[in-house]
Amino acid sequence: MKFGPIAIDEAEGAVLAHSMLAGGARLRKAHRLTAEDIALLQAEGVSTVIAAKLEPGDLDEDRAAARLAEHLVVDGIVARAPATGRVNLYAEKAGLFIVDRGAVDRLNAVDPAITLATLPDYSAVAEGQMVATVKIIPFAVSAGRVDEAMEKVRASVFRLAPFRPHAVGMVQTALPSLKDSVLDKTARITGDRLARSGSRVTRELRPAHETDAVARALRALRDESDMLLVFGASAVCDADDVIPAAIRRAGGTVERVGMPVDPGNLLVLGTIDGKPVIGAPGCARSPKTNGFDWVLDRLMAGLAVSSADIAGMGVGGLLAEIPTRPQPREGKGEPRELAVWGVLLAAGQSRRMGDHNKLLARFDGVPLVRRTGAALAKARVGGAVAVLGHEAERVHSALDGLGLGIAFNEAYEDGLSTSLRTGIAALPEGAAGALVMLADMPEIGLEDLNRLVDAFVKAGGNAVVRATHNGKRGNPVILPRALFAEVARLQGDTGARHVVEQGLVSVIDVETGAGAHLDVDTPEALEKAGGVLIQ
Repeated sequence: MKFGPIAIDEAEGAVLAHSMLAGGARLRKAHRLTAEDIALLQAEGVSTVIAAKLEPGDLDEDRAAARLAEHLVVDGIVARAPATGRVNLYAEKAGLFIVDRGAVDRLNAVDPAITLATLPDYSAVAEGQMVATVKIIPFAVSAGRVDEAMEKVRASVFRLAPFRPHAVGMVQTALPSLKDSVLDKTARITGDRLARSGSRVTRELRPAHETDAVARALRALRDESDMLLVFGASAVCDADDVIPAAIRRAGGTVERVGMPVDPGNLLVLGTIDGKPVIGAPGCARSPKTNGFDWVLDRLMAGLAVSSADIAGMGVGGLLAEIPTRPQPREGKGEPRELAVWGVLLAAGQSRRMGDHNKLLARFDGVPLVRRTGAALAKARVGGAVAVLGHEAERVHSALDGLGLGIAFNEAYEDGLSTSLRTGIAALPEGAAGALVMLADMPEIGLEDLNRLVDAFVKAGGNAVVRATHNGKRGNPVILPRALFAEVARLQGDTGARHVVEQGLVSVIDVETGAGAHLDVDTPEALEKAGGVLIQ
């Protein structure tokens, strides 16, 4: 192909590079000039035009694009008619678009004039969705170059794996802290996810968040389901946690715990009797795309998913920062453990203690508030703040020398929420979470606090971590920064429980023993716990 100025009397059959007016008619860009056009242009006094003239062996842009697209078409993908050197290709069915990047790169390396663009590998597509486009850049290209491009990709460049309808058994574990409304919403969102493959939930069970109970639910659904989904009331934090343990106890195997996709890190993949089981990460309760979708879509398209497949998802696996995260996940400067800060709630009035302040009661000769404050100060936290109110000077004196920051709550008489808000507001911007500890819990020790911090860090700093005993919620609790704004809206005598139970983030329960329930609100409870009141 020759491109440039062409004498008008030699321009018949040439392709215009720019639009022109001839005898009142508009000749568009890419118009092939006819003898009549030449006559009109000559009558207008035009002596040359900027055009492309095809040479023997050239294909015009549309023929070249159509020829290449025809070579690329496979079952389930169709090509539309060419226009302006472009042919778009579309999915005939809903499914997973799978592309060989190496083949696309080889084709595109043949000649800059010949291009192929596609959706990313393993893209979920709807029926009729465009998946690729062929574009010839100039007005014409050598047929030999088109043939060379086709030679580079003899095998299929891409394919469509159609979605197959599945009967899905769904398990959602329950804890007292998780509202039914959260489970109901999860069921609706999951139903919408499955609908794109023509699949549906055939039965849902909601057992307790215990290994045996979950295993029984999986066995009950196994025979009637093609696939099993498990949503845990508490996020998975270990390969022997409830969900992977339940898969094994139900007679299955666990392929992998964890994936290099964010959101989606805490996914579990296994099988029971050859049927796939997915332990969904907490982000799968949201309709936004996450690692759960990547695995689910492959399985719905009849593709096997191995641990190695998941391990290969890291590049491109950083999907998006969750909007509620105020900062990227990676720590800067200090180790991740130091991103947790402690909040000691020590502003209460001890109304049921008469004239005594329970926080100054002696346990083994030490004021209760100093006992709990010392444990918090020594824990694996970046720092800690004590919130004071009632008899602030006396309580402050009892804490002297522990290195705790002090925040005074002038509104302490208005209820627990005011102290919680004061404590959270006093934390530095780098605090990824707040370890909230009640100052009247004598049996919570350093080891308990460190276990909570370790679980929080292991979960990436984006889950609530709560002390429990025998499956019942207790204290202390670690709140991720994502919930600090919710704390700021609390009113009255309301604590963190209201925020936790909204289900905005996953909850991890850590067994800490009976101390999680032991606070000393009455003289009898204090005496039973080994304390001695003083004036």
